[in-house]
Amino acid sequence: MSDSEEEESPDHQLKLVVLGDGTTGKTSLATRFAQERFGKQYKQTIGLDFFLRRILLPGNLNVTLQVWDVGGQTIGGKMLDKYIYGAQGILLVYDITNGQSFENLEDWYNVVKKVNEESERQPLVALVGNKIDLEHIRTVKADKHQRFCLENNLSSHFVSAKTGDSVFLCFQRIAADILGIKLNKAELEQSQRVVKADIVNYSQEPVPRTVNPPRSSMCAVQ
Repeated sequence: MSDSEEEESPDHQLKLVVLGDGTTGKTSLATRFAQERFGKQYKQTIGLDFFLRRILLPGNLNVTLQVWDVGGQTIGGKMLDKYIYGAQGILLVYDITNGQSFENLEDWYNVVKKVNEESERQPLVALVGNKIDLEHIRTVKADKHQRFCLENNLSSHFVSAKTGDSVFLCFQRIAADILGIKLNKAELEQSQRVVKADIVNYSQEPVPRTVNPPRSSMCAVQ
């Protein structure tokens, strides 16, 4: 092994699962993060879409984030527990202009808890309020969001997949929290200025519902 290879920081791989009702912007959120773009036309995710993006965290730590975008209609599906299994992070996404999408998160969260009730390592769960570009027609008040976070020990995030506001910061903070890395103010401000990074689009097509999650996505965090 060469000296340069010895100096390279090993990659960490994290599986993040995005859950929530349809039309809350889950796919737009994943696409904005992984590909730095926003699709104006709504296309319902059937089953699962899968994205990858590599980011760099403090300490020269390379982290590959696997983002599993789960279709909103799959809450009663047989594959949902398999999609969630092995995830180090869960993003519970709702639309701040749609009160019902917030109320239904209780059902999504219950599925997460059921899947992980016997797991030694519990996933980090984040509450993500999307569409903050529509603040003027918000129906889910911020205090209601924060109360749900406090009651369930969730991390709190507000983003706009449409404008990109705080999207990278959301995923960066979640990855850092999972790995026990503290981000200082300068690093958080720098992340807001990130426009391009090492982006890998693994697949834009839905993964067939009969496919089992790849073993590589279930590695333990070191």
